[in-house]
Amino acid sequence: MTMKNRLLALVEGAALKTDAPKFEIGDTVDVHLRILEGQKERIQVYNGVVIAKRGGGMREMFTVRRIVQGEGVERQFPVHSPKIAKIEVKRTGVVRRAKLYYLRDRVGKATRLRERKPKAPKPETPNN
Repeated sequence: MTMKNRLLALVEGAALKTDAPKFEIGDTVDVHLRILEGQKERIQVYNGVVIAKRGGGMREMFTVRRIVQGEGVERQFPVHSPKIAKIEVKRTGVVRRAKLYYLRDRVGKATRLRERKPKAPKPETPNN
């Protein structure tokens, strides 16, 4: 690793969020954003389906798509941004793609994804 990369890793490591949530593509999430209005700060919630993730480390971004008044709206967020208060996973979707850009062409109920079932714990077997 070169000196420049080491310094970059050191600076990025200090700014990384330690409590970054685990979410996957296809999950329906609530992104809680901090918004400054004058001197006041308020939280605005952006709800939608994660259709893409890219980058790594400090540069990791994700794209959330939602439907507003019949029109599709996509927004990209940096995972480690200080403007993001928290990310809540509401539903987990079953997907077989890394990017869900095909949802842009779908309308109505066709945009829904099947829900991923949580993994059941393995039953314990008594030791003989």
